[in-house]
Parts: sequence; C-alpha cells; structure tokens
Amino acid sequence: MYKNILFSVDLEHTAEAEKALKIAIDEARRSKAKLTVMTAAPGFGMPIVASFFDDKAVANALKEVARHLKQYVDDKIPDDVETNPVVVEGNPAELILKQAQSDDIDLIVIASHNSQIENLLLGSCAAKVVRHARCTVTVVK
Repeated sequence: MYKNILFSVDLEHTAEAEKALKIAIDEARRSKAKLTVMTAAPGFGMPIVASFFDDKAVANALKEVARHLKQYVDDKIPDDVETNPVVVEGNPAELILKQAQSDDIDLIVIASHNSQIENLLLGSCAAKVVRHARCTVTVVK
C-alpha cells in the first residue's frame, strides 16, 4: 500500500515513540516500503544560536546526532526493513513536511508527546504536520 514511510523521532523522547515506531515498522514490512527514520537537531543556524557556536562545533554536534540516530536505527529496526536515517537541522514540523515532499513519502508516522503548556504556546509538531502534510499521517499518543 505504501512505498515510502517517514518515521520522525525525537532522540530525547525515544520511550514515548516506541508505539509509533512499532506501527511504522509493521507498515513498512506489510507494504515492503522503505522507512526513512528522521530526527531534527536544534536550529544551530538561527542567528541567536549561531552566535554561540562556531562552524566546527555545529558540525561536531550534527555528527553526534547522526551517530545517535544510527545507533537507534541499529538497535530498534530489524534488518529486513530497508531504512534511510536522516538528520536535519531546524524546526521539526517544517523539516518533516519538506522531507516528505522531497522523498515522495506516502505515510508519516509520528508520536505526540508535547506538554499542554508547550502546545498552547507553540502548537505541537504533530498537529502542524497533520495540518499541512500532503500524505497520510498517523499520530500515535
């Protein structure tokens, strides 16, 4: 049914994403789909943030995030599921939508775990993805 599935994970909240990951893996197996596993690093390029970090520090931070994502994929995703780990930098919702469009994603699987206060102030990442995605989105609480 699906050819390309995107699973977005916040590496700071992997426990909350366990149910969503299981759904993404099950659907990837059922559909024989490629599973893109994506995480977003903080927006180091933002002017207020960039003033505190030089280019080398940013590159090292992104390498470290990529290392953590690779370990997560190796630990959590079975070998029979074709995966593509992706690290992006910046606003997670915007980057999920951009990745979905560029990779011709048919299904986005995302966990919802933000606090109510955060949702009131910023709106949740999952809600933004649901509102703007051009494909099916599964949100797992």
